[in-house]
Amino acid sequence: MKYLKAYVICVLVLVSCDKKEEQLDITSIKNNINNSLDHWHQAAANANFEAYFNLMTKDGVFLGTDATENWQLEDFKSFSKPYFDKGKAWSFTALERNIYLYDNQKIAWFDELLDTQMEICRGSGVIEKVDNKWKVKHYVLSIAIPNDNVTEVVSLKKKTDSILKLKMLKR
Repeated sequence: MKYLKAYVICVLVLVSCDKKEEQLDITSIKNNINNSLDHWHQAAANANFEAYFNLMTKDGVFLGTDATENWQLEDFKSFSKPYFDKGKAWSFTALERNIYLYDNQKIAWFDELLDTQMEICRGSGVIEKVDNKWKVKHYVLSIAIPNDNVTEVVSLKKKTDSILKLKMLKR
């Protein structure tokens, strides 16, 4: 009986250690993802074209704040290059970020509130581990609009949106 109690205690300690190690591993992975996203934003702020796009997957997508901005990677590079070349890309700093890790620990999704030149924006996306580096696979940038101002904003964009909807419906 004494040996059985000792055995049970050992098993419980091992299980507890495994859970703590697993939690540390998840924390470490999320820290790596945070660092990668921070470096990605910093590369844009520093107008470092190579560093910025090296932190995106080869099939990366960037959805901008304008309804027409659905950029596949090569188109996004072409659009962005003049801004990077002038040394004036964009500057986003995360104010808050949530990361959700998929079971395989090679894909995660996230949302973040950003301090930008457009004031507070929301970014969200998917990040994938590629060759042992976390890279942005899909990113969505949205301008955060206070609920009290939605009516004004809708009024401002109504004409442009009407024209765009007509074009899209004709496709």
